[in-house]
Amino acid sequence: MKTYIEERAVEVANFIINSNATVRETAKKFGISKSTVHKDVTERLSKINPKLAGEARRVLEINKSERHIRGGLATKEKYLHQHLPLKKF
Repeated sequence: MKTYIEERAVEVANFIINSNATVRETAKKFGISKSTVHKDVTERLSKINPKLAGEARRVLEINKSERHIRGGLATKEKYLHQHLPLKKF
């Protein structure tokens, strides 16, 4: 594996752990795809630093278990700011 990929995998994991970031937030920060973030944390990092990989995976699992809540809040926020036409009777 190329060294820049190994370095990126470690940086990605540290970012996820330190900021409790989601895969989407991490991908945006590093300018890579969500699948690359996932592959860095689950596959590549396991070979480089298994302990760090486990910590990052734990954060991602927590985020995954909470994603339905964040989605609901985002939808609620969207509709709170949307102007609905008045009904005429």
